[in-house]
Formats: sequence, C-alpha cells, structure tokens
Amino acid sequence: MSEKISKFVPEIKGTLRDKIIVVPEAIRAASGIKVFGKRLKSFLFTTDVAVIKNTNADAIMAVYPFTPQPVITEVLVAASDVPIFCGVGGGLTMGKRVVNLALDAEFKGAMGVVVNAPTSNEVIEAVRDTIDIPIIVTVASEKEDFEKRIKAGATIFNVSAGSKTPEIIRKIRRDHPNFPIMATGGKTEESIKETIEAGANAISYTPPTTAELFKEIMIRYRSNG
Repeated sequence: MSEKISKFVPEIKGTLRDKIIVVPEAIRAASGIKVFGKRLKSFLFTTDVAVIKNTNADAIMAVYPFTPQPVITEVLVAASDVPIFCGVGGGLTMGKRVVNLALDAEFKGAMGVVVNAPTSNEVIEAVRDTIDIPIIVTVASEKEDFEKRIKAGATIFNVSAGSKTPEIIRKIRRDHPNFPIMATGGKTEESIKETIEAGANAISYTPPTTAELFKEIMIRYRSNG
C-alpha cells in the first residue's frame, strides 16, 4: 500500500515579527505566474518599506503617483525579501526617460518593470529592446488593443479597471488563453475569486495603510491604559 504524502506545512513565527500583513487566502487558488523560476501568485501594491518587510506576499508591486526616481528603486530592492516589480512611468513620465528608468531598475535588481496605461507601443518596444526582465503593462480600459501591446513587447498584463476588471480579463482570455495576466482583486474573498475565475493568473492586493494598522494598535493600548 502506497504511503500518502503529508500536506501538513510547518509554520515558523517569531515573537516580534508575528504580526504581518497576510494576503487573502483566496489568492492561493490562482495558478501564479512563473518568473525566472519563481511562481508568483500574490503581489502587494505598496512602496512602504515597513510593509514590504512585514508581509507574506510573493512579490511587491512598487508603483507610485510621482515621477519614478532611481534612489527609490534602490531602497525598495534593498529592503525587500521578495521580488520587486518597479513602476517606471508611462503617464507623466514619457519617452526615453521611461527606457532609462527601466534599464536602471534592471541594473538595481528589480525582477520586472511596470508601465502605466497611457504608455505608447513605441515606448514599450524601446523598453523591450533595452531590458531582459518582464514588462508589465497596465490595462485600464476594454478599448485597449491587446494584440498590439503584445507585439510591442508586453510580457504581462496588469488589469486594473475597477468593477470592469473581470470583464476585461475574460475579453483578453478569449483571444489570448495563455498570456500572463495579473489583476486587482478588490478587498473581499468573493471579488478575488471572481477575478481568478475570469482568468487572472495572479492578484495584486492593496494592504491597509499604516494609519489604519496603527488605529487598531492604539485602540488596544488605550483599553489597557
């Protein structure tokens, strides 16, 4: 009689690092995207170094609403224990600067770069000709020409379209059944499941803010005071 392989997973915790940001359990149902041999299912959307050091997410999506700066990329890559995918512009930051920032991010150790939805196909082509790491192209509308994006050099689509996200994923899947897709899954287990069922391979999750986390701690402190 063959022996069953145990599925029990031992877990190691520390006293001081016991409280971390845990991504929703529903994300485990995703297939994941294998990048350079690493299977990534959960991407934490943050640039907060303290959060990056205290999470169980598989990777970090470091995109912020300012002009990308190499010094920020350097700090984030140095601080993270997991792969970092850095924003390199494509909205406010355009053209050759996006290419230079992408190359710098690769040199600093980023596993991939993220470009914003307005990025032109010409810029994506230039980035693809310059770097070897994946290019994640953000999708915010169903009007996007996905075929042209792929031909330009997109490696992964990052669908971030609010309530329309599952619908857009299904649209991509009809013509590109095997193309890597990550997407925002929302705040609930149900919305994450819907996004995965629509065809997302990985989920990006926005954690609570530091202020929200502190609020819980301060309530506890006050009740014990």
